Amino acid sequence: MRLVSLLAAASLGLAACASSSFTTEVRGETTVPAGPPGVETLLNGLPAISSFSGLDFDKNTDFQNQGIRKSEVTSVKVDSLTLKVLSPNDQDLTFLDSVEFYARAGDREARIASRQDVAALDLRMPNPVLSLRVDNVELQPFVSAPTMSIIVRGRGRMPEREVRLQAVVRLQVETGLL
Repeated sequence: MRLVSLLAAASLGLAACASSSFTTEVRGETTVPAGPPGVETLLNGLPAISSFSGLDFDKNTDFQNQGIRKSEVTSVKVDSLTLKVLSPNDQDLTFLDSVEFYARAGDREARIASRQDVAALDLRMPNPVLSLRVDNVELQPFVSAPTMSIIVRGRGRMPEREVRLQAVVRLQVETGLL
């Protein structure tokens, strides 16, 4: 009988040492200004997404709900990154040729997702969604920094009318021993 109790206690102890993982999302919006009417104007960058600046994951709701501090994180990877047209809803993404997202903390920067030849994709209206190709980059050093930012870069042509975009970054977070 004591052996059974000992084995049960040992298995509970092993379960408590397992790693834990959860998913969190970071969302933000930006507005691409319209180009001058009747003139094709190059788009050499996308406007910054203000909610992607100065991210402190200790203030992230999912981290708080899990009772996890960013210093306890052992791995963070981008699970998915999408860019969606919010308005006008009949706007497509043919004004974009390429788009890239980067993580930045201090003077360190790493590309986390990208997509080339966006204009050639057959993304359907209303409100088309572009799924970017995610790079296999370890973001733990960025997330555990005092703050990090997610930078967006893009090239193409300025749209004929102002376009509001939403970016959603899904992160898979792993913590060490519990």
